[in-house]
Formats: sequence, structure tokens, C-alpha cells
Amino acid sequence: MLANWRIRQVDRVLHAGGVIAYPTEAVWGLGCNPWKADAVERLLDLKQRPVEKGLILIAGAIEEFDFLLWDLPDSQLAKLRLSWPGANTWLVPHEDRLPPWITGQHETVALRVSNHPTVRQLCAVTGPLVSTSANPSGRPPARSRLRIEQYFHGALDDVVPGPLGGQRNPSIIRDLRTEAIIRPA
Repeated sequence: MLANWRIRQVDRVLHAGGVIAYPTEAVWGLGCNPWKADAVERLLDLKQRPVEKGLILIAGAIEEFDFLLWDLPDSQLAKLRLSWPGANTWLVPHEDRLPPWITGQHETVALRVSNHPTVRQLCAVTGPLVSTSANPSGRPPARSRLRIEQYFHGALDDVVPGPLGGQRNPSIIRDLRTEAIIRPA
């Protein structure tokens, strides 16, 4: 668990448009405030990822996604509730409720409610965050703080301390409407 002062410090960094690294279930993630276009653009530059691909949003509780989920059919909402929190990322229709720098060229957005204690603690204060693996595109995801420093050479605004969650692979990604597996676990 992070101290309250540390959570507030990270919240200030994110509110100011900063880009952070933080531990997740399997790998280190890069994150920022999804509502700050400049922060997302900087994150994408660091990652060397095109905006068209879209990004994952991560939360600590399903209620943080209420603005996206309120009108889903009960059967789809039940699928989400059964799989969260956990290493399950779902492609959910966004109905233009999110900016294009998050959704890219897609009609869906990737959402996950994490069971990682640091992520849950952080999102309880910040709300949903961008979550993408901490690595330049085409390189292996960072599994240590040292690798983050090697990849980003001090270019991040904060590195949130904490251990990884012990999972071997990043989350499975499935389409909520079809249940098609986009990325296996």
C-alpha cells in the first residue's frame, strides 16, 4: 500500500498532465490522465505508438466506468461484473463518450478493472487511467524498474513504487459483443 501523501503526489502529477509508470498484474504500465490530450500524445510519443491503435483504460472499481457502461444490456454488464476485478480486458462500445486520442480508429474502447492493490488505490483517487505496457513499441514489456529507466531514460514524470502482481502474461483482451479473443492471456 502506498502512503496517502504518495497517492496525492501522483494525483498532482497526473492532473498536471504528467506521464507515469506503475506496477500492474504482470508488467509495468505507462499511464496518464485520459482526458488530457497533451499527456496522451506524450505517452504515445514515448511508446512510439500511433494514436489510431487506441489505448486501454484501467480502473480500480467497475463504478469508475459507469459513464461508459450505464446503457449496456444486462447480459453484457453481467459478463463484466463476473470477470472484474482481474486480468480481463474487454472491448466495449464507447458511443463517442471518449476522445479520439483514447479510442483511436475504433468503435470500442479497451477497459479493465484491475485487482492490483496499487492500481486500485491510485484509481480510487484519480479515476480511470490510460494503461499501456511500459516499453517502446516492438520491445518486451518492462518487468523491472531498471528496465523502465533503460527504456525511458528519466523522461517519465513519476515511477510509482510497488511490486508486480505475479501474473506471467498481460491480460486477455476480448470483444464484449462477440466474446472473440483479440489477445490471449
